[in-house]
Amino acid sequence: LLLAARGWGSLGAMARYSTEQRGRPNSPDYRLYFKNADGKYISPFHDIPLFAGAKEDKEIPAKRSKTTGSEVLFNMIVETPRWTNAKMEIATEEPLNPIKHDVKKGKLRYVANIFPHKGYIWNYGALPQTWEDPNHMDNITGYCGDNDPIDVCEIGSKIHSSGEIIQVKVLGVLALVDEGQTDWKIIAISADDPEAQKIHGKYLYIDDVKKHKPGYLEATIDWFQLYKVPDGKPENHFAFNGEFKNKDFAIEIIKSTHERWKALLHKKVDGGTIKCTNVLVSGSPFCCSDEDARLIVQSAPAFMNGDSVPPEVDSWYFFPK
Repeated sequence: LLLAARGWGSLGAMARYSTEQRGRPNSPDYRLYFKNADGKYISPFHDIPLFAGAKEDKEIPAKRSKTTGSEVLFNMIVETPRWTNAKMEIATEEPLNPIKHDVKKGKLRYVANIFPHKGYIWNYGALPQTWEDPNHMDNITGYCGDNDPIDVCEIGSKIHSSGEIIQVKVLGVLALVDEGQTDWKIIAISADDPEAQKIHGKYLYIDDVKKHKPGYLEATIDWFQLYKVPDGKPENHFAFNGEFKNKDFAIEIIKSTHERWKALLHKKVDGGTIKCTNVLVSGSPFCCSDEDARLIVQSAPAFMNGDSVPPEVDSWYFFPK
């Protein structure tokens, strides 16, 4: 309801997801689990559809995809809000893949402030039902995938919350090579953002970004190149000499990672430590019952002082069917 009041109703009929917090914030046991409109616990990685407006149990719902004009919209899971430093991410190696605070060597991870920026300079997250296969050599970059869903940098004017599901239109993509792995960065904007209407070029959306948000793409290159340097690591580099590729190129990359996700969920490739537990993916051997999903969540540390998260703490997020 809160987001409906902020203009989400303009995108059509409403459906909703909720998040349930487990564990104490800013601690290693913090988890943010997801429910769908029926109150079922689900995996945001596997059970939220890639294409906005599609039914959850359809793998390639192109005919039912939400569009704005001629634009196909995608669902984005917000992991880290803009201007924050905590490295929040989908827990790909845990059942139902909640969002957690990343931990390295027993310590919570935070990104450094890369002068003159504060924390993440976009709403940062991922596209569900995508997977960058670490065993597949990308013929464009010459490196294998990073074993995660494909990343998204949402560049709109609003700050979104961790766990929020937003519909985005894709503008372009950057090919980051991070510690010897292909790590595509999709550039997108929330479809309901006031600035989205300014970016409407038929093919060269990325040029519209340069026009209406001058310096943003250059700052994005700078940020990704340097963000690990404060941790003593070398600068990252990019395929295409750091050139942003256009919308059509980006959508082809998304489609290819979606195909690799489908192979993962149907056990056609070895996912290693990736947890494929899901509730809604038709035909997947990893599909579990609603009760099994509930038990997974209930086994996680309780909220704060040992009690389950009270209803008023539940956060509800909406997007159209």
